[in-house]
Amino acid sequence: MSAPEVGDIAPDFTLPGVVVENGEAITRHFTLSERRGHPVVLAFYPADNSPGCTAQLCSYQDELETFRDLGAEIWGISRQDQVSHEKFAKKKALGFPLLADEKGDVTAAYGVGLLGMGTRRSIFIVGADGKISWRHIALVGFTFQSADTLKRELQLIA
Repeated sequence: MSAPEVGDIAPDFTLPGVVVENGEAITRHFTLSERRGHPVVLAFYPADNSPGCTAQLCSYQDELETFRDLGAEIWGISRQDQVSHEKFAKKKALGFPLLADEKGDVTAAYGVGLLGMGTRRSIFIVGADGKISWRHIALVGFTFQSADTLKRELQLIA
């Protein structure tokens, strides 16, 4: 499946996820369409606890308040289960949701699957109107889009 383009309505989804607040793991389902009216950064990443993903998600955590000041949420999405996400989020003190796309349906809908089993490191910024306002899909590797890049793109749609 091909990736949605800038200007397309973002494919809606509901996924189970976990967010750690004050050291406590809260599990629930997250539905993209319920966030209409607010920008959402969808950060697809290959694996919990891998060096590149840890660096990426920790860099977003470091700027979490700035993202919130811009009215945006960050959702990390990978193919691991909620148990893996909870351990990773607690270990790295991540304060944003990590969503479990175990079947790969959302990864496929966004065209960021890798060999049918993995996930390409990719970012989609979904504007308050539910449309893709910016995207970056990595080929392969450890390089990720910086928090500064995401902040700049969010400021353009604010």
